[in-house]
Amino acid sequence: MMDKRIETFLADIRDRGEIQFAIVSRLREIVLGSGAGISEEIKYGGLLFSAAQPFCGIFPYSAHVTLEFSEGAALPDAHGVLMGQGKGRRHIKMQSLSDIAAKHVAAYVDLALGAAG
Repeated sequence: MMDKRIETFLADIRDRGEIQFAIVSRLREIVLGSGAGISEEIKYGGLLFSAAQPFCGIFPYSAHVTLEFSEGAALPDAHGVLMGQGKGRRHIKMQSLSDIAAKHVAAYVDLALGAAG
């Protein structure tokens, strides 16, 4: 059963628009399907996913959605899609559903999950 706060969060995203909701839903599906024992919670204004430790999060904004990686600076960026200049975090920005495949999101999720131990 889905947590009530997550249900409310997803309903709010749906109210913002179908494209943004579709992006968030597909990203959530990829992350939750990437391994066993992945938990999700509402934190920092988005969905935060953890395995042994937090490894990524989905954050919707008015014109895009980001998939943020807690230790993204340490991930190999074979496709050159990771953005950010911080000490640790990196993100992938998506403005359309097709960006998910074009930016190889599933591969980056697998890398981040593997790095989380």
